[in-house]
Amino acid sequence: MKTSVIGYPRIGTLRELKFASEKYFRKEITSNELLNTAKSLREIHWNTQKNSGIDFISSNDFSFYDMTLDTAVLFNIIPNRYRELNLSNLDTYFAMARGFQGVSGDVKALAMKKWFNTNYHYIVPEVEDDTEIKLVGNKLFDEYNEAKSLGIETKPVVIGPYTLLKLCRFTGNKTCENFVDAVIIAYKDLVAKCEENDVKWLQIDEPSLVKDMISDDLALFNKIYDEILSIKENCKVLLQTYFGDVRDVYADLVNKPFDGIGLDFIEGKETYNLVNKFGFPSDKVLFAGLVNGKNIWKNHYEKTLETLNDLKNKGINTVLSTSCSLLHVPYTLKHETKLDTKYLSHFSFAEEKLVELSELKVLADSNDYGNEETFRNNKKLFTEQRDCFNQAVHDRLCNVTDKDYTRLPARIERQKLQKVELNLPLFPTTTIGSFPQTKEVKANRSAYKKGEISKKEYVEFNKKKIAECVKFQEEIGLDVLVHGEYERNDMVEYFGEALGGFLFTEKAWVQSYGTRCVKPPIIWGDVYREKPITVDWSVYAQSLTKKIMKGMLTGPVTILNWSFPREDISIKDSISQIALAIRDEVLDLEKNEIKVIQIDEAALREKLPLRKSDWQKEYLDFAIPAFRLTHSGVKADTQIHTHMCYSEFTDIIPAIDDMDADVITFEASRSDLQILTSLKEHNFETEVGPGVYDIHSPRVPSVEEIVNALHLMLTKIEKENLWVNPDCGLKTRGIPETEKSLQNMVEAAKIIRKEVK
Repeated sequence: MKTSVIGYPRIGTLRELKFASEKYFRKEITSNELLNTAKSLREIHWNTQKNSGIDFISSNDFSFYDMTLDTAVLFNIIPNRYRELNLSNLDTYFAMARGFQGVSGDVKALAMKKWFNTNYHYIVPEVEDDTEIKLVGNKLFDEYNEAKSLGIETKPVVIGPYTLLKLCRFTGNKTCENFVDAVIIAYKDLVAKCEENDVKWLQIDEPSLVKDMISDDLALFNKIYDEILSIKENCKVLLQTYFGDVRDVYADLVNKPFDGIGLDFIEGKETYNLVNKFGFPSDKVLFAGLVNGKNIWKNHYEKTLETLNDLKNKGINTVLSTSCSLLHVPYTLKHETKLDTKYLSHFSFAEEKLVELSELKVLADSNDYGNEETFRNNKKLFTEQRDCFNQAVHDRLCNVTDKDYTRLPARIERQKLQKVELNLPLFPTTTIGSFPQTKEVKANRSAYKKGEISKKEYVEFNKKKIAECVKFQEEIGLDVLVHGEYERNDMVEYFGEALGGFLFTEKAWVQSYGTRCVKPPIIWGDVYREKPITVDWSVYAQSLTKKIMKGMLTGPVTILNWSFPREDISIKDSISQIALAIRDEVLDLEKNEIKVIQIDEAALREKLPLRKSDWQKEYLDFAIPAFRLTHSGVKADTQIHTHMCYSEFTDIIPAIDDMDADVITFEASRSDLQILTSLKEHNFETEVGPGVYDIHSPRVPSVEEIVNALHLMLTKIEKENLWVNPDCGLKTRGIPETEKSLQNMVEAAKIIRKEVK
């Protein structure tokens, strides 16, 4: 038995890459210093895998920002506006990822979307009509040879041509079909250069193959690989898939001259059946994804070995692999000093998954693994009872009825009442919730957690920041205010800490995009609310102003999707438990005279199955009602908002409208407001605030830019239904850029009001 890792976390065990990159952005270190940090991290990551006995180690899985963006740069997919900045290669790369505002120009960042069904975000490659797609970069080969100089043979990994074409955005008159031949030539050149560099294995990632494929898709796949594989000689090619099964293309895959095919046995519902029904060629290697790359629970060795033995008995040459890149789990358990071993014994982060691969490798080769100590210890873990059951939670869930999912009166009637009650102007302005989290804010929270300051000191500091935030919003003329969320570390972790059933780590960071890392809570047991969470902060903030103060909550779907979920109960049951807890908070806010309550569902789409045929029964049929359960008990004149960001929502607009919120804000600016057409086509009833500027970029939008965005919005959205807001929370931004951007946004709204009058 041999083992393989599809990809490895690149941020470092203590987020070294994040901190070095941000120092570079602030001009505190040189590009050489940043490059040296990256080189050091790659060496550590390769050696960690080598020392764990991994046979197939990936290279080129490192990235300063995003692997899809790396692939675009590798193949010269760089829009002209970034070239015209005349920056260095590294700074051009970062301009595409983050935007740029300086002497040489002012450009927005490329669009950003969620990576399939994960919380990772990728940068959307943008192809212009005059884009010349060709192999121009050396990163893949440089990093392969870098590993080789350390005595480590790796398999370079690259996003595949089929997936790249599916992810690209074509901005001119030309379409995907116009660039297929150029892409084929570019990848043929890549394979040829791998041959020149004596690359033993090349891993080509094609996650788009797990989505629904029609005849045109199959024809495209076959055309691409019939040509690319025709030049293959000594370099073996592994076609790697993940996040699902390849039922539509399995027959084509196994009949192509790939040397290896990577299949996901964790999320791929039909993977085992496909192999069992149609067989697997004896001249290929099956890279079996049996160690979960997306969740942090220990692997169940008995089940994994059963599958491996079955594949072995079928005569299939098998390599044991992760189900996807380990990018999606934290780096190591070594820094977790506070959690009891009774919890830690159930968890496995990236480093620990290497150990699992190593132990499974030994067990798979054993003639009597049942008597091996590692097997017995693992089996014991899965037979012991965990302290995760709460009878009161189950009883309450059993008593939920159909009427608890329906808010009355109908939305159109509620909206009339709310317009009178709230008395807002046309194009009301607001923000999504959080304000900049400065060093002082973070230090205050950290000092309180460490016991260095009292609760009174902690609260007084936050009240002072809230008062400053409210005063600023009033001064610039925002209509619906927020309290700034200075007490919150993360929109999910904060609520998890206040709910029963969650566990929390110290250093279990996971990359979300670029330098943005999150520390997802772990759902250990049944979830319930112990006491009010946000009420005191919201009530205090409302006491400072006569304007409307918006209560800020995170929704049940997002709390689950941005946590590491349980595997012993269904996703539906977990979401429903959380929904009841958030419902209690919503009703308490309303009792305390909070008239507008925002329940964020930023991650609504993430657990949506990648195949449309599974959308309803496996997700939407319970995720959407769970959101309705959170707010169905409020009065008609209480306005419920929600927010969603950085996903493709155009194909689930009817489901989003069915959430029955009164107002919804979307990320829209980085995708050039493409969602507007879909809203109009589906007669979207909810009032809507498409983001008018990108908060993930440090650039400040001009008044004119925002006015132009609002003009475009008004061609698709009725003026009575349009809100004006940034596209996400502001906590990652600096204070000067935040204040200027919001001032420009309010001024733009005033201009539009005058034009409409």
